[in-house]
Amino acid sequence: MIRVLIAEDQAMVRGALGALLGIEADIEVVAQVADGRAALEETLARRPDVVVTDIEMPIMTGLDLAAELQRQKSPARVIILTTFARPGFLRRALDAHAAGYLLKDAPASQLANAIRRVHAGGRAVDPDLATEAWTEPDPLTDRERQALRLADEGRSTQSIAEMLNLSEGTVRNYLSEAISKLGVGNRVEAARLARAKGWL
Repeated sequence: MIRVLIAEDQAMVRGALGALLGIEADIEVVAQVADGRAALEETLARRPDVVVTDIEMPIMTGLDLAAELQRQKSPARVIILTTFARPGFLRRALDAHAAGYLLKDAPASQLANAIRRVHAGGRAVDPDLATEAWTEPDPLTDRERQALRLADEGRSTQSIAEMLNLSEGTVRNYLSEAISKLGVGNRVEAARLARAKGWL
């Protein structure tokens, strides 16, 4: 049996995924959780073979979850299941050592087959999205992304500096670099473009 944990903050979607996977003869859903932190804790405790997770979740994103499981040397393989058909998100997922990236509008059978493929040591990624992801690389550094994300939330330079434990001058430099790299006029436009590309 392939032991699977589902991490999805929408209760109806989470329940539907559990029901769909539950009818597969070789798949056992061992836990269903609503946020990234619970997913991390349950994965370390229950040791599933595969973690199926959304990207956008409370407390910890699916991308952060994948990266943290890798850091803690968890043997669980991660599949990102999302509505975001954006190459930037796929690239960040692969950088976080996710083994799969599927869209929620894919057929249910595709998810089950992806779980089997990933469990066997392979990858399960939409080929068209993969090609697009590697032709347009993410130009932002992690710090630039963090500063831009907080700026997009409407935080002041001082607030961002305090949250990231940086000087205001350093934060202004990060934001200026991000604006320059994205070829836009200000932080609002930079955040909008980066979010559309899946880089934020």
